[in-house]
Amino acid sequence: MRIVVQQEAFDAGAELNTFSAAQVNIGAVVSFNGIVRDLPGGGLDLMEIEHYPGMTEKALEKIALDAMARWDLGDALVIHRYGPLKTGDTIMMVATASPHRKDAFEAADFLMDYLKSRAPFWKKERAAGSSDWVASKAEDEEALKRW
Repeated sequence: MRIVVQQEAFDAGAELNTFSAAQVNIGAVVSFNGIVRDLPGGGLDLMEIEHYPGMTEKALEKIALDAMARWDLGDALVIHRYGPLKTGDTIMMVATASPHRKDAFEAADFLMDYLKSRAPFWKKERAAGSSDWVASKAEDEEALKRW
């Protein structure tokens, strides 16, 4: 299991290749990349992501360990960026490896839902000379109920 919180951009393809190559007796690898999207109607200048070093990594590790305990996983990877990001930048990546695809898909979906709603990151959108903190969304909270 690997948890990374970093400001720098990363090569998702290279990360996936490295993750996949390290697996033994695995039948499925599932990955997801989160991308910074523009605001409805456009105009996002920047998204700033803040976190508390140490606390954030521990929280992500707890979420990943929960996934490892719930599903038959051989490995899991979580990479999440912080700092200023532009539309189109890769903000995060999740990868799971399992002997069977169902566990890999479900665990990746679980990780994405929990990262979206429970990971201690704070996002601020800057557009047209103003800035607003991103509030949690009801649909993100609703998605957690299935787990």
